[in-house]
Order: sequence, then structure tokens, then C-alpha cells
Amino acid sequence: MPWRYDLRLLSYLVAIAEEGSVSGAARRLNLSQPTVSRQLRELEQRLGVDLFVRSGRGLTPTTAGAALLQRATRVLAEADALLNDVRLAAQGLTGRLTIGFTASAIHGALGRVLGRFRTELPDVDLRLVEVFDDVELTAGVVDGTFDVSVQRLPIHDTRLAGRAWIREPLSLFLPAAHPLAKRRDPAPVTVLGDLPLILWPREASPRAYDEVLALCTRAGVVPRIGAEARTVQTILALAAAGFGGAVMADSYRVLHREGVVARRLAGTSTVVYLVWRKDDANPLLARFWAIVNATALPGDPEDVEAPARL
Repeated sequence: MPWRYDLRLLSYLVAIAEEGSVSGAARRLNLSQPTVSRQLRELEQRLGVDLFVRSGRGLTPTTAGAALLQRATRVLAEADALLNDVRLAAQGLTGRLTIGFTASAIHGALGRVLGRFRTELPDVDLRLVEVFDDVELTAGVVDGTFDVSVQRLPIHDTRLAGRAWIREPLSLFLPAAHPLAKRRDPAPVTVLGDLPLILWPREASPRAYDEVLALCTRAGVVPRIGAEARTVQTILALAAAGFGGAVMADSYRVLHREGVVARRLAGTSTVVYLVWRKDDANPLLARFWAIVNATALPGDPEDVEAPARL
């Protein structure tokens, strides 16, 4: 039958070797000398070897004892490290946090939050996944792929909680040569009927697609679709090539695409939401919320405090 020994016995062994006597180990461990002696004898009997010999300097490890001590020291150190890892993880100081985000979010408040998170919690495995589809982002939170999503148009689901975070203006990204690009004041939404529109494909991002069409409906204009594209860079490239204009979050203007001018759409905005699972017990979420709340700057777009209905 294979024998087993626990970490307690290994700690006795190390204490005897370091103190040079059973009595010294007993004092260090706050145990009686007979208890430590009995445990040592039982361990030697199980192994079938002597672990110590008596010398003029007290107890000295035998060859077998030295081999066991070398491994025991490593095992105890690993056990201490394991317990420390567990404590740090429980405190939200280590572990993994996965954030899915829409492309526009990274250019503003989210970028500052992530930078501060990395500085304050360098031992956390922070994983970032850019996703262009709001439906996919929400689904990723539901199935546990993401701990948090940062997105514009979350899907209703009773398993989710959400917080409206940042209200951001919408802008019309125009070919630089287009007449509408000559002015810098906010444009009325009715201008969406004056040029073809570049949209996300509806099958890829139905809510973003419908959001733009809803703007047209409210303005009483009939949209003309000039092109569709699945990435921001492609949309901007198509705008620069004269295919039309694209309605997107104003923060995309930081990309400074040559041949494209961004013009605010008067009276419009979009809200960026933070979405998470109600039952997610990851302690890193509390750390993330604390940094989110501490990172807002006076010059930020309006911060929306009310919880979202998901």
C-alpha cells in the first residue's frame, strides 16, 4: 500500500534539520518534544530509512534525509505560494479578467481605465477582445467568454446587469471633398438624406444598422445605402474614396483618417454600456468598478449614472 505524509510532517522534518535537535524543533513548533520524536520515528518507519544521525553538533541529516529535506523545502515553499495565490485571488489582486469591447470604446474612457488597471494590478491576467457586433458582445457575457462587455447596444437578458456609462456624440464621417465637409458646425440629421450611407451589414451588427436607419426615420429622410463594411478602418477607407458618409461614435475622429472629415450630428448621441452577469463572483469585478468610478475626468462626455435595463 502506498504511504502518504502531509505538509505538517514535512514542516517537522525541516524544523529538526534547521534547529539541529528534536527539542529545538519542538520549541519552534510549540509542540511537546515526545510528539515531535514520535512523528519522526513514524516517518522513518514508513520510509524504512534513518533520516538523521546523532553527531557532536546534534542531529545531522543522513543521505536519505538530505534528499527528502531538499524536496520537502520546495514542497513547503510551493504550498505557501499556493496559499498566497489563493488569498490574492480572493482579494481581486490576481486572476483573470476578460473584457470584450466595441471599437469606439477604447478611444476614450475605457483606454484610461485599462491603463490604470494595468498599473494598479500588474499581476492580473487582463484579456481584451475587440468585437464589432453588439449581439456577439452580449452573448459573450452570457456564456462566460467575457466578464464585462463595453458596448453601445446591449441585448435584453434577465441574467445580465448593466450600467449606462458614457454618453457620446454621434458624428457623420464624410469624404473631405463633399460639400457637407466644408462646415464645422453640427449638421442637422436631415443631411443623412443628402448622400449615400456606409453601414455595417445588418447580419453582422443589426442593432448598429437599425440605429442609423432609425435616425433617418425620425428625421423624415429616406436612406440610400452606398456601401457596407465590417470594420471601422474599411468604413473610413470607403468614405475617403467617396462612397458616402458613415454615422459613428465621435471618438473615431482620433483615428485621423486622411481624406475623411468628421462633423457632429446635432441632437444625437449614443450611450456606452458596461454589461456583466448578475451571478459573476469574480472579485476582480469590484476592482474594475472601483477604477471605472475613479477614472472619470472633468472633460469627459456626460457620465450616465442610472443602471441600464437589460
